[in-house]
Amino acid sequence: MPVVVVANPKGGVGKSTLATNIAGYYVSRGHPTVLGDLDRQQSSRLWLGLRPPAARPLGVWEASADIVTRPPAQATHAVLDTPAGFNGWRFKDVLRLADRVVVPLQPSVFDIFATKAFLDEVAAARRSDAVRIGLVGVRFDARTHAADQLRAFIDGLGVPVVGWLRPTQNYVHLAAQGLSVFDVSTSRVERDLEQWQDITPWLDGA
Repeated sequence: MPVVVVANPKGGVGKSTLATNIAGYYVSRGHPTVLGDLDRQQSSRLWLGLRPPAARPLGVWEASADIVTRPPAQATHAVLDTPAGFNGWRFKDVLRLADRVVVPLQPSVFDIFATKAFLDEVAAARRSDAVRIGLVGVRFDARTHAADQLRAFIDGLGVPVVGWLRPTQNYVHLAAQGLSVFDVSTSRVERDLEQWQDITPWLDGA
């Protein structure tokens, strides 16, 4: 079962947005999918509760920051949202379950330095090279100086950038309804789906 962990030590970098939309992608492909949430704020769990009955069903992966069990056996795909500052033995336990670690990164100097230290920790703690790590630039406007700084930083990391997500209110509006960009008509989110075309092959194992 593919297990995708979304992690970054910084808060407010888009972890829940990525986790819910990755789960939305998998279920849109017909995969029985569960979503877990280790954050005290429970944003992803709240999103699940807001999900309308007509939407494709997603299961709950019951987990907490202190006790992370394996995802339910009836699922074929699992996504886990993690809190800010999640590290140490708890994070190592989560890594033992992971096939992929998605690290959201904003074009901010503070996020950049925190993420560098985190990536070093992930590289040291992961069980093998079978655990793949991928960066996703979020709220990324290619026209800004901050975006140039982010590109320069990433070039020296040796970690692949699997995609970029633009700053848009689409994610905010859809989250308030328990939906992902994969749950609505293409015409509403065409530009966003184009960006996910870079990310989804990596999620699928490319």
